[in-house]
Amino acid sequence: MARRYELHGPVQGVGFRPFVYRLANTLNLWGHVWNADGRVFIEVEGSIDALQAFAHRLTAEAPTPTQPTIAAIQAIPPTHAPNFTIQPSPTNARLSAAHRFPLDQAMCDACLNEMNNPENRRHGYAFTHCNACGPRYSIMTGLPYDRERTTLAAFPMCAECAAEYGDPANRRFHAQGIGCPSCGPQIHYRSTSGDTIRNPQAALIAALDCLRDGGIVAVRGVGGYHLMADATQDQAVATLRARKRRPDKPLAVMVPWHGKDGLDAVHELAELTECEAEALCRPERPIVLLRSKAKQQASHRLSAQIAPGLHEVGLILPYAPIHHLMLSALDRPLIATSGNISGEPIIINPEDAEAQLAEIADGFLHHDRRIVHPLEDGIYRRIAGRMRPIRLGRGATPLIFDLPQTIETPLLAVGAEQRNTTSLAWRDQLLLSPQLGDLSGFAAQQRFIQQTTELPASVAISARRVCHDRHPDYASTRWAKASGLKCRAVAHHHAHASALCAEKGLVDTDTLIFTWDGTGLGSDDTLWGGETFYGRPGAWRRVASFAPFLMPGGDAAIRSPWRLAQSLAWACGLPWRATTATNEERQLLQTMLERGLNSPPTSSVGRLFDAAAALLRLVENSTHESQAPSRLESVATEATTDSKLYRSEARNAGEMLPVDLPIEQDSDDLLRVDWRPLIRMMTDETRTVAERAADFHHALAHLIHKQVRLLRQTRPIEAVGLCGGVFQNRLLTETAVTLLAADGIEVLLPERLPANDAAISFGQIIEGLVPETNPGRRIL
Repeated sequence: MARRYELHGPVQGVGFRPFVYRLANTLNLWGHVWNADGRVFIEVEGSIDALQAFAHRLTAEAPTPTQPTIAAIQAIPPTHAPNFTIQPSPTNARLSAAHRFPLDQAMCDACLNEMNNPENRRHGYAFTHCNACGPRYSIMTGLPYDRERTTLAAFPMCAECAAEYGDPANRRFHAQGIGCPSCGPQIHYRSTSGDTIRNPQAALIAALDCLRDGGIVAVRGVGGYHLMADATQDQAVATLRARKRRPDKPLAVMVPWHGKDGLDAVHELAELTECEAEALCRPERPIVLLRSKAKQQASHRLSAQIAPGLHEVGLILPYAPIHHLMLSALDRPLIATSGNISGEPIIINPEDAEAQLAEIADGFLHHDRRIVHPLEDGIYRRIAGRMRPIRLGRGATPLIFDLPQTIETPLLAVGAEQRNTTSLAWRDQLLLSPQLGDLSGFAAQQRFIQQTTELPASVAISARRVCHDRHPDYASTRWAKASGLKCRAVAHHHAHASALCAEKGLVDTDTLIFTWDGTGLGSDDTLWGGETFYGRPGAWRRVASFAPFLMPGGDAAIRSPWRLAQSLAWACGLPWRATTATNEERQLLQTMLERGLNSPPTSSVGRLFDAAAALLRLVENSTHESQAPSRLESVATEATTDSKLYRSEARNAGEMLPVDLPIEQDSDDLLRVDWRPLIRMMTDETRTVAERAADFHHALAHLIHKQVRLLRQTRPIEAVGLCGGVFQNRLLTETAVTLLAADGIEVLLPERLPANDAAISFGQIIEGLVPETNPGRRIL
């Protein structure tokens, strides 16, 4: 008997065809397997029992991280082939909706053991990979994923590697990215004086010596450059911060791989739950935000300047061979922050690295394997018992979602200004790009243009429509309007709400969604940021918001939270004065507020967080976007942990907090929150800063609970969604979840998507699938 199988899912670049080859030979079957159109096809012959076992084991025993599904099984005439073979992939294939990109994977244990074995020919080799690990998307020049369509095509295999590639018993059988010291990529070191060390061992030693001496080395990794420095040396950290002009933003730290699971060094530096440990060890190896043990003894204490004023530290395990070599030799944590000028995209090319980072780095550890697709490290945080992405990065993007039905016209969405991503929908698939970052800079805008062109081309799709943010000054909006495609503007917070609903499969169900973030242009062309919606994608009704307050200076208020603090205090009649502003600056701001000059109103909860941090004298001027709210949360978390007032049993009992925020209905039948009692509490200096910071969080959580109870009186609400960047705040979110759960209300939180603006392009697609002429209609 003979069968033809068609398999969908992430089955390229993960050793799936070699797995099929070995399985077929184990079961004495013959035929062939090949890639085409982003799928895997298998034609196989043998006994009925063997074919049944084959079909079961294809999915049950597939190699990690594949998740294949058998899309079709067809009886075919036997060909009586003499054996089972892997056939070459067709080069003119058109990618289908079943396509999944091969994603970069961290170094596996088997390769790590080889690299550390002096008797192995790959001992100390910085590009040791196999079918189970190594770069994929970052080096891919085309699809299907075969060596000739990767940057490894520039490195012909030596006889020994070719033998491994052709040996079915070898784990490098048909592994596209393999090489060795004789035929593969190599590292080299270049000092800022211009001296180049080509010998790989000597190059590594030079880089390590620079790091030991407190220097900064730009290291070319999998998806781009890291700036690396000794995380235990205060002076090294201070130097990096000064040169990169990054005085306060926390720095990620890569820790040595110690112990059976590699986590011994992590346990020394941070508290670790089971789900956090699992996240650290994922094949993508993301940065995980963990509660720091800074006050406890450790063999290598991190510099206090790593995450100043915060109770968490971002840790990451080594994932590339070069990282393992460096961390093993130094046996100490290293800063591993993005190799770029602050605010610009990550650098991927040696020439750009030396030109742009010359005033930051003391040396450059390059390699000669070309990077095609730049990829940042992902970032995760545990919130409400599960790991939530703050940034989807290397090994996790591009990300594919299934649409509930097939669409006829391909649709592109170009996201927001910050944390920009691009999404593409075609047939029954939605493809989310890697995150680019802030589009305010020229280099980021050029990268954005490149990505919006390459993303559709990578799946052989030509978009005919484009969705964009309503804000006319966003670079993504300007690109969309100049693209020649049919445009559709989507309100920022509608996109937030729709992204969450689509992720949870609720596109045709009315749901209550809180969208709290910084600022975004609403459907009334005012700045929103504290909105509550009821409805579904394409048919949202704004049912609650915050009373608007003034942002003197517009975006300048985001960079200087003291402006927001003075605005809110002035509105409450309170005599608060910034300590970092001059008398002239304060008087000018007062005039702006009184006359309404360059002071747009906003309902933003994110800006309330900024103001609260300034009112408490924690951050009056911020050097990065999340500085003020992160500092406020850190102080509040310590108070919550220490105080009986905020223990979970007290919250469950519904104990009243010092601040209750009134809610009134305005003339548009919209519930408006009065934030003034919150500001009065924040300026009450008879209470400690920590208590006021904690009260701020808990008052907002109780406000969510209060809103839901009010809104349930007039509409059915079984589930409540929380999305927008504010809900990356663990204290606020977990307190709200506890309160709502006590009322039997299910809380929906993003899990595959970030809660922040990186999900906006996804939500724009979902909104764009609903006809504008009939917004109440089902989504597709």
